[in-house]
Amino acid sequence: MSAAAATALQSSLCISSQKPSFSPSNSQETNTLSAAKPKSLLHKHPLYTSTHQNLSLQIKEKILCLEIMGIDSGKVLSLNPSLHTTSLDSLHSIISFLQSKGIHQKDFPRIFGMCPKILTSNTKTDLNPVFSFLSQDLNVPENNYRKVINKCPRLLTSSVRDQLKPALFYLQRLGFKDLEALAYHDPVLLVSSVEHTLIPKLKFLESIGFSTNEAKGMVLRCPGLFTFSIENNYKPKFEYYKQEMKGKLEELKEFPQFFAFSLDKRIKPRHMEVMQSGVKLPLANILKTTDEEFKELLRQAAVNS
Repeated sequence: MSAAAATALQSSLCISSQKPSFSPSNSQETNTLSAAKPKSLLHKHPLYTSTHQNLSLQIKEKILCLEIMGIDSGKVLSLNPSLHTTSLDSLHSIISFLQSKGIHQKDFPRIFGMCPKILTSNTKTDLNPVFSFLSQDLNVPENNYRKVINKCPRLLTSSVRDQLKPALFYLQRLGFKDLEALAYHDPVLLVSSVEHTLIPKLKFLESIGFSTNEAKGMVLRCPGLFTFSIENNYKPKFEYYKQEMKGKLEELKEFPQFFAFSLDKRIKPRHMEVMQSGVKLPLANILKTTDEEFKELLRQAAVNS
């Protein structure tokens, strides 16, 4: 297929190379483009002709549309069965809307791959409220929508009323005052369940000996603590820290980032080197230093001991 033909095919489906303005007049123009779709060009495309002959025309067109955008059609159709009955016009509407909010075409494979549900969402009742939340509740300017969405595509599948606002309210009550940090660095906290994710992590820290205020201080210093698994992260690492490293809660309170390091690849090897050297080093120095810095600290500690 020639470059000109490929461009014509791309623009005739559900992708626009330019950022559209989402308005009634633009929607009419979009429908006109869809109605004027060059069928012969579509039918000759390799992806179209290689699809199963028993598939309907609508499904073939949809598969081609997704694949041209770089999206694994088999994966998204499997994860979101509702996509089978969604029209191409509906897909075009969603894509045009996201582009109007600054999302680039090259972002779609990752965004839709992670959250296929977006492809069957309603721009007015599902997507638009999320962007209003970003603007009004997190003070994110329009030109930074893309940065936030790419950081956490799940925002687009989250209910503002039932998920995003309750999570923001809870986090602010804990002491998270930096809205910019929440938006650009830790938006995953906003899509985390307060009842099933955030509160249990805080309760676990309290269960191993920290006061409520100490636990709050730890998650404020290291928000990533809210994203770690209790069974696969907290418990094995704390058990090793307590039993093998003979660590104290006070040092862990000052360096909660301990839980962010790999137990097998970082914590255990570094601890073993410290033990073999017969020296003592602060927990932070053991884990956050580079290999060169760590070896130098061991050397200096051995000289001064």
